[in-house]
Amino acid sequence: MALLVLPLALGLLPVLRAQEATNPYPKMAPIELYLVADRSAEIALARSAAPEAISRDATVLVLGRNGYETAIEGKNGFTCLVERSWMSPFDSAEFWNPKIRGAICYNPPAVRSILPYTLNRTKLVLAGVPKTEMHQRIVAAFANHELPLPEPGAMSYMMAKDAYLSDSGVHWHPHVMFHIPKTDAATWGANLPGSPVVFNDESTDMPEPETIFMMPVGRWSDGSVPQLKRTICGN
Repeated sequence: MALLVLPLALGLLPVLRAQEATNPYPKMAPIELYLVADRSAEIALARSAAPEAISRDATVLVLGRNGYETAIEGKNGFTCLVERSWMSPFDSAEFWNPKIRGAICYNPPAVRSILPYTLNRTKLVLAGVPKTEMHQRIVAAFANHELPLPEPGAMSYMMAKDAYLSDSGVHWHPHVMFHIPKTDAATWGANLPGSPVVFNDESTDMPEPETIFMMPVGRWSDGSVPQLKRTICGN
């Protein structure tokens, strides 16, 4: 029997390796890998999402074992934090990538209407809700008016030089994002030749009813100029 099983097992190795290559993060890693041991380092990264004139007076959240916690109380209505991989589209191969650190600063309308999406997903993740059920619960929460639609004027900054957004490229461009109710790229002229507006049309499985338009900017939040151009969605 052992002589029969061994060739079969060896024959499966290439298949398993191929699956690992296409989906290196098939499930959630231990929570410790998503946490930042140095709380001050997470605060600094979160603040670097926006220019210092904005982030110095912003509320700052950090991720703990029970969800996001307020590390610094702000006074300008903005909130900065570092999002984790589970804010990716549900069909993303990096949905559980523990290396992702997406520093972002939300303006007041986005704090009220977009930040709840991050807090809600994080709550479900840390409660151990299976991914498929998580998707269903998010859809149901909007249907039951338990989560808000994007407010007019909701936008965010992602200008952190040291953020890690993907294994395929640590940086894209420093950029700002505009969060609006579901629409298509044509309404903003996004992804057209010469247009500065980018729409990530590969984000196909986002249960939250929002469209995010991105606009690259010329400098990181510290004022330095990007040295490398990393691509996203062919742009």
